[in-house]
Amino acid sequence: MPLAVCATPIGNLEDVTLRVLRELAEADVVLCEDTRRTRILLARHGIEAKLLSYHEHNEAERTRELLPRLEAGERVALVSDAGLPGISDPGAPLILAAREAGIPVTVLPGPSAVETAVVTSGRSEGPYLFVGFLPRREPERAALWEELARVGRPAVAFESPKRLAASLRSLAAHSETAQVVVCRELTKLHEEVVSGSAAYVAGQYADVDPRGEITLVVSGVAAAALEDADAIEAVAELVGAGVPRKQAASLVARLTGVSRKKLYDSGL
Repeated sequence: MPLAVCATPIGNLEDVTLRVLRELAEADVVLCEDTRRTRILLARHGIEAKLLSYHEHNEAERTRELLPRLEAGERVALVSDAGLPGISDPGAPLILAAREAGIPVTVLPGPSAVETAVVTSGRSEGPYLFVGFLPRREPERAALWEELARVGRPAVAFESPKRLAASLRSLAAHSETAQVVVCRELTKLHEEVVSGSAAYVAGQYADVDPRGEITLVVSGVAAAALEDADAIEAVAELVGAGVPRKQAASLVARLTGVSRKKLYDSGL
């Protein structure tokens, strides 16, 4: 039997496919991050199943334990607390080990916080990046903002409620034009979506203590970087044509809104 990777609701317990429910009911064992959370989902749909914990602290051990059972033909279903296993959740090591052992793997698609947030944000046209959880340390966050500016695409990220305010402040300080959509508790009763400039959204969470699952959609970082680069190039062209640097910087600053000092210093 194949290893069945099952997507589960990201919030609302009714957001689960009939195929996933059937697989969970018929599995010999259901692997889950938190047996308590998975038991709530199963009880909601009248399913009794044998649950076995599978999380970041025992992935290696469980993978070694489960491979022989899969090879023996047991029916194993893998779930995470929410969404699709393997996407910033446990699962990838077992999936890879199963494939390398010649065991079939089937993925039962379903809810995704990433796709739900992208659609909610209105930034669903064109490619976007998924960066997982945002870095914890400021230097690493700053490096990420610079990378987003370089690639010029919207990005989707997960963030801890405890670090949300700091990450938003970091982004606002890095880019005046960055836009953010904060999606909290998607599909749940107290779903919250806050959008606007990074500075505005940072202000909304400056004095609050948010709870629950948080997904961010960040865009506009690249636009600021490109505007600066274009403005700097315009100054260089004017200087090359004989216009004094101070005058060229002042002229381009008025036309683009980019700092005159920044433009002047760019060629020194």
